[in-house]
Amino acid sequence: MQVPRDPAPELPKLTEAAAPEADTTAAPEPEIDTAPDEDAAPDEPAPVEAATMPGPRQPRRKGASSKATVLIGALLAILGFALAVQVRSNSQTDALAGAREDDLVRILDDQNSLVDRLQGQISDLQAARQRLSDSGSNNAAARQEAQRQADALAVLTGTAPAHGPGVEVVITDPAHQLRAEDLLDVVEELRGAGAEVIQFGPVRVGVSSSFTDSPTGVALDRTQLQAPYQVLAIGDPKTLDTALNIQGGVVNTVHAAGGEVTITQRDVVSVSTTRTVTQPKYASPDR
Repeated sequence: MQVPRDPAPELPKLTEAAAPEADTTAAPEPEIDTAPDEDAAPDEPAPVEAATMPGPRQPRRKGASSKATVLIGALLAILGFALAVQVRSNSQTDALAGAREDDLVRILDDQNSLVDRLQGQISDLQAARQRLSDSGSNNAAARQEAQRQADALAVLTGTAPAHGPGVEVVITDPAHQLRAEDLLDVVEELRGAGAEVIQFGPVRVGVSSSFTDSPTGVALDRTQLQAPYQVLAIGDPKTLDTALNIQGGVVNTVHAAGGEVTITQRDVVSVSTTRTVTQPKYASPDR
């Protein structure tokens, strides 16, 4: 049995007139505050694709760089100091590097002669000790040996005249440029070469002699010296001549001051000037 269905109500058709008109009036856009907000977080950068992103930079190690700079500076300072020490050492140890071969040979001969003289003195002292030991209670031998030693000491201290082979030196100083230290070098060179007796001008040089500068020139033991200076020295003539002519020595110093040096080797040099031995004021012998 079929139940009759009511027909569906017919809906009214909407026409264009019936359709509601669209509101063409645009809604007002909200105002955007362009002032920066201090509390707002900074805009995050837009993501960049991995294909175009450059590789990450390694952070610069400032601490390591500064340490390397300090280390390099320290190494350079050490290198400079080592070079300076080496140059100074070379200048001291190689003072004779520029000397001529003949000068070096003569200097070597002088040193050998000095060794021979010292060995001779040792032999003499040993012989004297042996003589005194053999004499026992022989007072005559003891007195003879004591007199020999006294004569030698008188010559060395300048209290007795002396003669023997040596050199005569004449030093000119027309410009008066030589000072006390320059004249002292003359005595020191002669002593170093084995001179046993030295007379500088009118003064016999002793162990306590001294050169001093004065307003009128140079004084030796408070005696004024006058140029040209005459020096007498007793010793091996060849050795004394070589010592004064060594490169950078006395002769070069005098030439640099505008003077001249004349050295004459003699078989016999006589020194008659003597010194007066004074009683020591502070020193006393050990008993």
